[in-house]
Amino acid sequence: MTTVFLASAALLGLLAFFEPCTIATHTLFSARAHQQPRAGCCQGLSAMWLARCVLLAVLLVAAVAFTPPPAWGTWLPSIILAVMGAVYIVSRFTYIPVPHLEFFKLLPGGRSLPFAIQLGLTLPACTIPLFLVVIGLAVSVDSISFAVLAGLLFATLFTAPMVITAFNGVHADGREFLNRVARGSPYLTAVLLFGAALYLLIPALDVSTDTLKTALQQASWAGVGLGFLAGFVFSFNPVSFASIPVVLAYVTKAHEERRAILMGGAFVAGLIVTHVALGVAAALGGEWVKAVMGREWGLVLGPVLIVLGLMWSGWLKLRLPWMSIRAKKVTGVWGAFLLGIPFSVAVCPFCTPALLVTLTASVAIGSVPFGFGLLLAFALGRSIPIILGAWSMGWLESLGMLSHHQKALEIIAGVTLILTGLYLLNEYFFIIKY
Repeated sequence: MTTVFLASAALLGLLAFFEPCTIATHTLFSARAHQQPRAGCCQGLSAMWLARCVLLAVLLVAAVAFTPPPAWGTWLPSIILAVMGAVYIVSRFTYIPVPHLEFFKLLPGGRSLPFAIQLGLTLPACTIPLFLVVIGLAVSVDSISFAVLAGLLFATLFTAPMVITAFNGVHADGREFLNRVARGSPYLTAVLLFGAALYLLIPALDVSTDTLKTALQQASWAGVGLGFLAGFVFSFNPVSFASIPVVLAYVTKAHEERRAILMGGAFVAGLIVTHVALGVAAALGGEWVKAVMGREWGLVLGPVLIVLGLMWSGWLKLRLPWMSIRAKKVTGVWGAFLLGIPFSVAVCPFCTPALLVTLTASVAIGSVPFGFGLLLAFALGRSIPIILGAWSMGWLESLGMLSHHQKALEIIAGVTLILTGLYLLNEYFFIIKY
């Protein structure tokens, strides 16, 4: 719990800088600091950081000292996080009148303090929900020392982008980056909050293969809904992200958000079509469909992924007619679609038990519409992490400032593919047991 607490404080502190109501004032402060002599620049940044550290540490310590550890229950944390996520989305379409918390006004003579200290003693409106999450974690951990450390982490990560901007200045690429980040950060914040809310609900939902077996004893809409939930929950696992690097490797070549989503959508379409075909085949009496779930697929896909990784990183010059690095748009989309077909049944070890249960239910019930709907729901659940990965990488690739590091991104994507291929081969040969 303490590790999650401190990691959340650091992540949310960094995210706080990029919120729309924060990024403008803090960037302007950094730009002015850049124009000052080095000594004045460092003095202003240090004063602001120290003031922010003291403020956040005092608030967290006060929350821990005067609030008993709450009994959150099963649903309350998820409801609170989901409401916060909804607020961030609504804020992109309408103004929400939430004031900044200017704590310096509570001090005698606070209005006459230097602007750097005033800024450090201010909690912007759009960062208040993020800091409330940290407060909630602090009272749950119930440790004064960890509360102080969390306040230092939040303040430090909140201030770190300002230090970089103050020393390097804000150039054209930097302004483009900050502008696009400010527009997209509320959506990213909402996704993180919704994801955390769902993660906290997973134990209560009891989505397991045993639950699936019980629910799928007869065809029902509840079974279809549980199939979607199972596909989503089982895919949101670090080991199950083995399919995402392929999409991200395609996205690395996309250079724009729209094309990235198109490539990710093509990959997902291949995944969905394969699942639906398996469900219909199973409903028609195809017991053989369960045989495709064996680990023998790794023996085929492992070398293929290693070759693709070498190609995308530029270490292997090999042209394939349907997957050329300089392929046309339509060809690339078909390549993504075709890759989605074998990956549907090969590289999600945590999804395999649930997929086997759904196929078995489709065989037992023998209803083609139910088999179609059940596997379609399962595939849609599995697709969410892939689409999120494609969108996020496409958004990053659309930032002009990152285009200077295109080669490094290609190498990272290629290495990821190679490691995925080695993972699949290990699943077949069990070279490394874990």
